[in-house]
Amino acid sequence: MSRVEEGIKSRFKCNKCSHSHCRTKELAMTGSGLSKFLDIQHNHFLFVSCKNCGFVEVYDPNVLEGKKGQLGSVLDLLFG
Repeated sequence: MSRVEEGIKSRFKCNKCSHSHCRTKELAMTGSGLSKFLDIQHNHFLFVSCKNCGFVEVYDPNVLEGKKGQLGSVLDLLFG
């Protein structure tokens, strides 16, 4: 589990029902154009769902980790 996921789980409070337990899943998706054609999944998102009511919030882990720009995505594509 990443540092971001641990931080979210430790501070989680559902906006709908105020429950304090959640489940997290990271999802990678293709973009549009060439990345879709080549099935390059460079869009990563963190889905956080309440274990009580199922309400889901979506976060960009790069923003939460303080990463800026596309250099990391380019390096991931080149070096896997």
